[in-house]
Amino acid sequence: MPATNTNTDARTDPPADPCTAAQAVTAADADAGADVLIGRQDDMRRLDALLDAARRGRGGALVLRGEPGIGKSALLNHLHRAAGGLLVMRASGAEFEMELPFAALHQLLAPVTGRLAGLPAPHRTALQVAFGLGTGVPDPFLVGVGALGLLTEIAAERPLLCLVDDAQWLDQASAKALAFLARRIAAEPIALVFAAREESGLPELAGLSAHFLHGLGESDARALLGTAVRAPLDERVRDRILAEARGNPLALVELPRTAGLAGMAGGFAEPDSVPAVIEQSFRSRLELLDPPARLLVTVAAADPIGDPGLLWRAAELLDIDAPAVAGSVPLVEFGTRIRFSHPLARSAAYRAATPQDRRRAHEALAAATDPVADPDRRAWHRAQASAGPDDQVAAALEASATRAQERGGIAAAAAFLERAAALTADPARRAERVLAAVQAKLSVGDFDAAADLLTTVPGDDPGRAARADLLRGKLSFARRRGDEDPTAHLLRAAARLAATDPDRSRECYLDAVEMGVLLGGLDHVVEAARNASPADGPATAATRLLSGVTALVAGEGHRAAGAVLGPVVADPDDGVWAARPSLGYLLAAEFWNFDSMHGIAARTVAAGRRTGSFHALPIGLAMQATTTVHTGDFGTATELISEEEALADATGAAPLVYPRLHLAALRGRRAQALELFASVDQRMTLSVQWATAVLGNGLADYPAALEAARRAVEYGAVGTAGLALPELVEAAVRCGERETAAEALALLQARTGAGGHAWGLGVEAYARALVTEDEHAYQEAIALLEDGTLAVYRARAHLLYGEWLRRQGRRRDARTALRRAHETLSDLGVEAFAERAAGELRATGEQARSRTSNASDQLTLQEMHIARLVADGATSKEVAARLFLSPRTVDAHLRNIFRKLGLTSRRQLRDLPGIR
Repeated sequence: MPATNTNTDARTDPPADPCTAAQAVTAADADAGADVLIGRQDDMRRLDALLDAARRGRGGALVLRGEPGIGKSALLNHLHRAAGGLLVMRASGAEFEMELPFAALHQLLAPVTGRLAGLPAPHRTALQVAFGLGTGVPDPFLVGVGALGLLTEIAAERPLLCLVDDAQWLDQASAKALAFLARRIAAEPIALVFAAREESGLPELAGLSAHFLHGLGESDARALLGTAVRAPLDERVRDRILAEARGNPLALVELPRTAGLAGMAGGFAEPDSVPAVIEQSFRSRLELLDPPARLLVTVAAADPIGDPGLLWRAAELLDIDAPAVAGSVPLVEFGTRIRFSHPLARSAAYRAATPQDRRRAHEALAAATDPVADPDRRAWHRAQASAGPDDQVAAALEASATRAQERGGIAAAAAFLERAAALTADPARRAERVLAAVQAKLSVGDFDAAADLLTTVPGDDPGRAARADLLRGKLSFARRRGDEDPTAHLLRAAARLAATDPDRSRECYLDAVEMGVLLGGLDHVVEAARNASPADGPATAATRLLSGVTALVAGEGHRAAGAVLGPVVADPDDGVWAARPSLGYLLAAEFWNFDSMHGIAARTVAAGRRTGSFHALPIGLAMQATTTVHTGDFGTATELISEEEALADATGAAPLVYPRLHLAALRGRRAQALELFASVDQRMTLSVQWATAVLGNGLADYPAALEAARRAVEYGAVGTAGLALPELVEAAVRCGERETAAEALALLQARTGAGGHAWGLGVEAYARALVTEDEHAYQEAIALLEDGTLAVYRARAHLLYGEWLRRQGRRRDARTALRRAHETLSDLGVEAFAERAAGELRATGEQARSRTSNASDQLTLQEMHIARLVADGATSKEVAARLFLSPRTVDAHLRNIFRKLGLTSRRQLRDLPGIR
């Protein structure tokens, strides 16, 4: 049998077409004759093991990586041939479809879209919208879950092999969805294999298991060359070919065709790279064609969808007898689809054409495209046919961008807008279109392209220059790099708008304030914001917010700032927080307003669920989890943390760790907490200091608590520093540093007094009691913290009061307070503080009741979340949809839960104390 290693994987340069329709590609029957892949035995064994695991019900994903022509596609074909007993589904990325959302996912799932009817309605609708079978904006969450559900339903009948070639050209939406699938098929009989360049540029694939393909060894390379060149070969020629090819299988086949064997022997200019060698081989064959044939090939290369009807109509407009010419054209298959033999063949055909011929090809394709059925593709071809500015074409592209955005194709909209700007003659209109393109590119994470476009925006108009600065600030924040702090761009935008649009100027200052709170440098921001123009007419929430934060940071005191900020912070439904939830949440914490913290978090979660925002929902879940931790409802907090982490895993983002820090600190398990504290990113240092202080106070390690609390307070961050103050008071009193405790109490009183809410006032009362040893202050704290949502803090007040009573020799009264503290803290799972209360009880002569073992002691966060959902009556499918898992994965987790808890049924789980 012939030995083949040719591989279809290389760069093309024809214009990327954002409106290419997804083509359903069913898996062709594998060739009956399995070619031998020379030198790839180890690679084939790795892939065969993946197949065997899928047959046994264990799924897995793998990314084959290597340079163009190295053999990735050949190995995918080997997998297809070896997949006896498996259903094979294939898709391939295409450079000209990279801006079209869900194109590759549609291609993969097209053979089974007839099964959509069996999915739950939300998942079915999401996939139909994503694939253009329904109207609306596709929900990325539901698309991923729907695709997983569809594949797992099919895999329940027959194991699956999914092959994705040229993955470096996947559209972003498909890449996210496929990476999501890859991370969730471990419990399913599904094998998913990608083939991608060594540097694919797709972060979605970065976390998946990879297998790198290298060049063939010398003996294998010689063997493959021998199959490619049957004639006797001079040793010098052979050595030159082997040296040039560097073990690349496709180069070994194509190099002899590039300059002929005589050229190889005589020496010729060394190409830039192996892909250049391969492309030159294709171009040399195209150069032999007559002009009509070359023009036909150019038209085929310029049309990414491969529609023969469109090609024949365009050829007729160019006076080409396509049926007669097609038979003599190499490298192109003219059938039910127009296909090039290799991606570089298409690239070579397009690049070899003159600019005039390329424009003629696009002009003919535009004329042959139905303006009603496919206006976007027609506009795109007209744009490529334009040699200079054309306002009519630019307007058509802008309309295409609007349509793309409506169906969720932000990347396509960005491409349309960028080209529209290039074809716009009027400088002002061109700048507007550039700014719109930059916003779209920021939305899809194309930061480098956005930065390049921003350099073309003139600064002659203050409004546009300010918008450009705003976009630069967002870009700098997103990339976390650059010569300037992100806030500098926002402040410059605010200054530009101050005279012409003071309302927008203040909005810019507010955005800079939030960024300063999150990244640091708030003092500088507030100093600049003092120059903001006063508002005309009644004060709005935005003007009060800016004025209040300025007063707070400028040192005018919490009481003065609170008088301005109080009404805004007290209204979590105010629209000013919709765009700045983090700022609202931290200001609510600064003034110890628990209701507003909870309200802002809940609203952010609701908005995130409603819009499907990858940005808002994780932030909202993390904030809601944190406030729930402080109520002592660790079970619900665990669910929220688990959901946020599942969402982060589904999108490839890093999970937000601060809710886990709060949970670990209050739960008080020393070893687990310290391990978590040591593992978090340097940027979370302030939260770690607060958590260390709480943990230290719970464990009665007061020196450690004192040091950590002091550092947190000294940093002075809005929100977190204020929460550390009562920990500093408690630790300082226990360490005998009365002056430090008194100073911290004064700072706390400034915040809680300005806020005037029960949570803060109750905590201030027990902190005051620690410093003054005033019994009435302890009793005041207990009364203020009577609200059930403040149970943790009420129990801590009882603990402190009981400790003080015992030290006063009032054992009987101490036992009552300590017993209440111990019971509440034990029931809530606040273990360190509960053990501290138990120790104090023993000192009074009373033995504390033993804590009943809780299910949460034995389960992971995710297992606890699944157990609670199932206990509430959710089915495996419902849990899977909630946590972006497959039903089989949920069942596997349930088996682990049953084993750990000694259960055998879901009913027993529902009846288990501490689960629901």
